[in-house]
Amino acid sequence: MADRVPLRPPGSRQLTARQRALLAELEELFLAEGFVQFTLDDLAAKMHCSKSTLYALAPSKEQLAVRVVAHFFKGAADVLETRIADLTDAREIIGSYLAGISEYLHRASPAFMRDINDFAPARAAYEMNSRAAAARIRSFIARGVEDGVFRDVHATLIAEMAAVFVEAIQTGVVGSRTGVSDAEAFTALSELLLGGLASRG
Repeated sequence: MADRVPLRPPGSRQLTARQRALLAELEELFLAEGFVQFTLDDLAAKMHCSKSTLYALAPSKEQLAVRVVAHFFKGAADVLETRIADLTDAREIIGSYLAGISEYLHRASPAFMRDINDFAPARAAYEMNSRAAAARIRSFIARGVEDGVFRDVHATLIAEMAAVFVEAIQTGVVGSRTGVSDAEAFTALSELLLGGLASRG
């Protein structure tokens, strides 16, 4: 979840304070109720604004949904990078990073996650951030091996397995087969990684 998505409305203008606040309000609404069922008229009424105000953020409801989803994941990226910025031990970094993903995803209702899965452009934003998260996990594992806190045996394989597991979480496979949320799945991944990679020394 480390990709950065520029928050700029059409025309590459900086967002105004009102637009930033509106984007945050839309994010909270979508997180609680999903977004597929809403029309632009619905959203304008709920946000107490005109449709032209929403059009300043995105030219259609579909593109507005993608923008809000991207805003959510950008927020996750910022929170996670801040969370691990001062950590030096790879074990603490992985534990804190995956716990942060879990905590952040707890904000998302099943309706929001279902709408992301059902709406291809929004799903693509989730996939991009999942790939970035997998790459970060690989780098943390490599760092742990280099520092001697993780076993070198099969560390590369474990990193790839973690990447596959992240993808399985994102695509809904883990949730559909186990009945757990994405947040719970990331918590389990953290426990598996830290237990399996721990140095025997």
